[in-house]
Amino acid sequence: MISHYTLLKKSAKSNARLGLLETPHGTIRTPVFMPVGTRATVKAMAPYELEELGAQIILGNTYHLFLRPGDELIAKAGGLHPFENWQHPILTDSGGFQVFSLSPLRKMKPDGVEFASHIDGSRFFLGPKESIKIQRNLNSDIVMAFDECTPYPCTHEAAEKSLEITLRWADMSRNQPLNDGQQMFGIIQGSVFKDLRERAVQEMVKLDFNGYAIGGVSVGEKEEEMFHAMEWTAPYLPEDKPRYLMGVGTPKQILEGVKRGIDMFDCVMPTRLARHGSAFLRGGTNVQAKAARYREVLDEPLDPRCSCYCCRNFSKAYVRHLLNVDEILGIRLLTIHNLHYFLSLMERICGAIADGTLEEQGDSIL
Repeated sequence: MISHYTLLKKSAKSNARLGLLETPHGTIRTPVFMPVGTRATVKAMAPYELEELGAQIILGNTYHLFLRPGDELIAKAGGLHPFENWQHPILTDSGGFQVFSLSPLRKMKPDGVEFASHIDGSRFFLGPKESIKIQRNLNSDIVMAFDECTPYPCTHEAAEKSLEITLRWADMSRNQPLNDGQQMFGIIQGSVFKDLRERAVQEMVKLDFNGYAIGGVSVGEKEEEMFHAMEWTAPYLPEDKPRYLMGVGTPKQILEGVKRGIDMFDCVMPTRLARHGSAFLRGGTNVQAKAARYREVLDEPLDPRCSCYCCRNFSKAYVRHLLNVDEILGIRLLTIHNLHYFLSLMERICGAIADGTLEEQGDSIL
């Protein structure tokens, strides 16, 4: 497949890199953080607000959109972009993670998985052919190959068997038709086993995807094992194609991923933690915004170093009040704040790579 990625700069002191990824809906500057829009919306956010925050690309979820409202309906609307009024790039996952997360509701078969819907129990089949067909209907810019994610912990034997399935499904996915301009990424699995990760890289590269994702991380393993998974894969992937670490992560994990050559990240953490009243602060930490100690803090925002709409306009006391009386605005303000933190972190990281100071800045960039 043709590479749509241009490597602009690589750090002399780590594997960090700057690049451009061209899509039908715009060019993405990498490294990039992608807010998660599971059901055709980033929770609590309007599209114009995401634009104002500088989001370049968002995600959609194949499994959930297939169930509701249905990919055929979205196709009638012209695809996800007009359906949710987002005119910038979209990446859709394949549904493979649901094979993992909804394992009690599934029955594995050679060509895919038979699911019982988590909504009403109705049964349906999802495999590589079906997943790519759904993603064609969604008309996302970046399509993910269908894979199986191994649980943690698992034995080497189980991980190897799972990898065989992923490789077979990757080949089937690769041979499905796409819409004009759509790109497909393959997913590297192998759990915490070096030999399996290395084999996955070798086999996936042979299939010549537009880009490559590292999957099967952030599923309960130690952080050190996550870093190993990156180290065993990213440096051996084609330099002229983007690398995506799926479902990661904390600010520190993102920084470490960039240093190990990762270009793309996504995580529900900024929006999910906002709904639970937690705010990210400069330094990479997060605090409970509804804590009692903020009750009378009327002259200070959540983070004095932050320039988001929430911190420019409201005090800790006000945000705490909204959260404690269950006002929707409290969750919205925290979501804006947290997404601003993650997106501005990526801007700082890109700037540091550009001027050659990423490694010297260390964790202070957080």
